[in-house]
Amino acid sequence: MVKLNKIYTRTGDDGTTGLGNGERREKHDLRVAAFGTVDEANACLGIARTHTIDQPALDAMLSRIQNDFFDLGADLATPDTGKKLDYEPLRMTDHQVERIESEIDALNARLDPLRSFVLPGGSPASAALHLARTVARRAERLMVELNERPDEPVNGAALRYINRVSDLLFVAARCANQNGQDDVLWVPGENRT
Repeated sequence: MVKLNKIYTRTGDDGTTGLGNGERREKHDLRVAAFGTVDEANACLGIARTHTIDQPALDAMLSRIQNDFFDLGADLATPDTGKKLDYEPLRMTDHQVERIESEIDALNARLDPLRSFVLPGGSPASAALHLARTVARRAERLMVELNERPDEPVNGAALRYINRVSDLLFVAARCANQNGQDDVLWVPGENRT
């Protein structure tokens, strides 16, 4: 159980932050940037959820993703260095990936196929979900870059999860636009002349 009695510790005043394994890293470290960007995506979902309260099934999905994002941050904050820890670190699982895939399929079944790219917008919920999607994609890029470093492994389930959740947020944004009826479609070259 998490217990936070004091919010400030002063330990980060030197420009470092602590990982789950006790290691200190610079606050601009790629691993810190990756889990910080997951946190940012989670905050974007919080904003989106202020607009999905009237859509209980969608809101419940987003709530589960917000919780998963904390799991993902914990996974990223505790690199698997092979060293024994005093506790079992929290890791993303294939079950979480499969749940996201199932939810994508359920949402996508409500939508007509796309005939153009979708511009972020339409409803406030859709715009906020598109913002969350783009931040999640940035987190994914950072995670992939991190994983390519020799001593910075990232859990494969975590990589699959962030990739799928971005897809889910795209489909959810369309659902938030009256199941795609209010989507704002890209018109190639519309403003060139």
